[in-house]
Amino acid sequence: MVGYALWRFVLLRDVVAFRRMWWLFLSGFVEPVFYLFSIGIGLGALVQTVTTDQGMVVSYAAFVAPAMLAASAMNGAIADTTYNFFFKLRFAKTYDTMLATPARPWDIAVGEILWSLIRGGTYSAIFFLVALVMGFVESWWAVLAIPAALLIGAAFAAMGMWATTYMTSWKDFEFINLVIQPMFLFSATFFPLSVYPEALQWLVRLMPLYHGVEIQRGLLLGDVHWGLLVSAAYLAGLAGLGLWGASRRISQLLLT
Repeated sequence: MVGYALWRFVLLRDVVAFRRMWWLFLSGFVEPVFYLFSIGIGLGALVQTVTTDQGMVVSYAAFVAPAMLAASAMNGAIADTTYNFFFKLRFAKTYDTMLATPARPWDIAVGEILWSLIRGGTYSAIFFLVALVMGFVESWWAVLAIPAALLIGAAFAAMGMWATTYMTSWKDFEFINLVIQPMFLFSATFFPLSVYPEALQWLVRLMPLYHGVEIQRGLLLGDVHWGLLVSAAYLAGLAGLGLWGASRRISQLLLT
């Protein structure tokens, strides 16, 4: 069994554990949908149109919807690779048992991240259907929206898991909220990047969610440009870095 892709059994364990809790999959897209209705449509009645950073003029709701799609992917990734992962690592000792088998820390990290992608992808798919029915999908490029959501989820899942390995108590999750909430509000989510002060724009460009929003906005609105490839490469780099860091930390915590 050594060298075999044992991450699939880590993934299967999560699937079996959640088979009676499928209704939890409905929770992750609720918050973005509420934001879409309250801000995208409610505030959109006053703002009406907005000009994107690429010069497109669209309705405010159509501008906000892609950002909420990116947020759905982020929510699904963060839910499983932070809170749930921390419980299994520090309290349930789930991974101690797994590492008594031929499974390696790499298998644990890959299996848990893939499960978070299933959850985040489900959130994103449901939200995408809502946006499609409401008429906020304006381009055939949107067929790539779900794969893009999986890329966004992979970046947040891997980096979130890596960060969680350094946490020692539930209080430490305040740091997660301290990062995620401002990122959600200021990643060009509700307003174009151009309205931010120039000094703040550089900070926004470092945020992973900003790049996720840029990709989804470009795909749903048909505003496809080379900058989207840069954003995709940025997210892919974060996913790879987080996966390496998380598997290394799991090894340090449980095998040394």
